[in-house]
Amino acid sequence: MSVIETADLRKRYGPIEALKGVSLRVEKGQIYGLLGQNGAGKTTLIKVLLGIVKLTDGRASLLDAPAGAVEVRRRVGYLPEDHAFPGYHTGYSLMDYYGALYGVPAAERAKKIPDTLELVGIAGRMHSKIKTYSKGMKQRLGIAQALMHDPELIILDEPTDGVDPMGRKEIRDLMGQLKAKGHTIFLNSHLLGEVELICDRVAILHKGVVVREGTIDELTKTKGTYVLGLMSGQTFPADAVAQLGFPVRPLPDTAGHFEVTLVEGKTIEPVMKLLAERGLTVVHIVEKKQSLEDVFMKTVESAEPGVDRKQRRRGARPVGGEN
Repeated sequence: MSVIETADLRKRYGPIEALKGVSLRVEKGQIYGLLGQNGAGKTTLIKVLLGIVKLTDGRASLLDAPAGAVEVRRRVGYLPEDHAFPGYHTGYSLMDYYGALYGVPAAERAKKIPDTLELVGIAGRMHSKIKTYSKGMKQRLGIAQALMHDPELIILDEPTDGVDPMGRKEIRDLMGQLKAKGHTIFLNSHLLGEVELICDRVAILHKGVVVREGTIDELTKTKGTYVLGLMSGQTFPADAVAQLGFPVRPLPDTAGHFEVTLVEGKTIEPVMKLLAERGLTVVHIVEKKQSLEDVFMKTVESAEPGVDRKQRRRGARPVGGEN
């Protein structure tokens, strides 16, 4: 079952086309990450899905209803980027207010508020004024309000922004728990390492266009490159492997591991057969991967050569901020 689905989705603001035919599908129970530079259209896409802004053309649906349908909003939890809660509220009173807006009965709110704040790790400060909270605590409170009504779909815009490393791990663990309970999570983040650790699928949005989409494994796999290592004390026959027609090179800072690249039309089997014939024992073989950050940088650079490199020279962040 698809929880989010868009087809040729377009959004224009006057002469500016913020979304240029976005098509994607998010299945029930997935954690789906949306990546992109500033201005890529990520927040615009979320606003269209929630009905905050209207699409110009194409189609978008949430939970089998048109995007923005009022009846669907009660089934969605939302954490906006750069939210600003009134400082005079306490964590408890803010949750009570949002719970009432979501239609959660008063008796149920009284039980759920402490439980939900405990879940995000700030129950001990629930009766303190929000103006005394750190940025990380405000972010945790924002996640808590998005969970208050037990939504089927949770949309998080930069959920770990301003949170320390321990807190980010706790939020990742929380998202894993929510997924295990059947919730679907759709998130934006400029912390690519975080996305790589938690997401099932990822889409890279560049200037309103989805330029790459797939699972983390699909995106980070370096097709046709293997890292091999032999039993301690054995010597890797690099010259013999090269004579078979496979480019090979030693990997620095590893215990005798070598990188072997396949040529078109060949598999790794001739290399494995050679090693076996020589009585060598392979203790490590893995298809090489690149980081999601590497994938992102290469994808953006190939979509618009030179642009991302120039931004990095000026010290600009590659992703994040207003979208």
